[in-house]
Amino acid sequence: MEYINNKKFVAILNLVAVTLIWGLTFPVQKLVLPQISPFVYNAIRFWIAAIISLFVFGKGNKYGILLGVVLGIAYATQTWGLSLTTSSKSGFITAFYIVLIPIFSYFIEKERVTKLQVIGFAIAIIGEYFLSGGIDNFNFGDFLTFICAVFYALHVVLITKFSKVVPEKTLLTSQFFTVAVLNSILGITAPWIINLEILGVALFTAVFATIYALIAQTKYQKVVSSNTSALIFVGEPIFATVFSMLILSEKLSRGQIFGIVLTSIAILLSIIQIKTKRYDII
Repeated sequence: MEYINNKKFVAILNLVAVTLIWGLTFPVQKLVLPQISPFVYNAIRFWIAAIISLFVFGKGNKYGILLGVVLGIAYATQTWGLSLTTSSKSGFITAFYIVLIPIFSYFIEKERVTKLQVIGFAIAIIGEYFLSGGIDNFNFGDFLTFICAVFYALHVVLITKFSKVVPEKTLLTSQFFTVAVLNSILGITAPWIINLEILGVALFTAVFATIYALIAQTKYQKVVSSNTSALIFVGEPIFATVFSMLILSEKLSRGQIFGIVLTSIAILLSIIQIKTKRYDII
């Protein structure tokens, strides 16, 4: 058995911080989406991120463009879906990417799934279901969110793969620019009405949920692997629920509390996985 070294500990802390920030974006963005097209909002968010990143990290490369196409589709479908469904359902359906990541990881990175990870994934999905309060009346917004989960899972795995090939910072600017262009095209017919509230949320998500999150992903996912990162990211709906209670005054049921407990267990399993020997099952 090997103990978590400092590098892996820092990686875990940063990925948990990313998960917390992503959870916060659900209720925060829900506040402004009734005022603006989801595509226009995403365009503003990623144009801000692209401009800041250009001055700090340079222009990027072709790998960033490919990541941007995948991420652009993921964010477009998620934000559009969030405008048509509830925050809790969006969080749960998005969380399906934790099941899809091992599939993409196996075919793209040849990374085998361990017994402990399988247990963690199973517990996580059950926990996410209870946390969301269940799925009723599946609608078009839910379908869009599922498409987001597919592309987001692909994005997580590609980040791990590409960050081993080129320096992390070269994956940022071109990625943000591509997402901004795609969402600008999708939102070209929508009114571009911007107020201080929208600009403030877009700036917050651009700096913390986009630039910092992508830096942390490109730097630290390869330290702990895509599959372990996925188990850490299942904490996103927990933070989304907590912040929704604080910001949107949502209430937790007993089932949702049970879901938080199960999801927390899955996250702990991801940390235990880093410390123990790996046993391949496929």
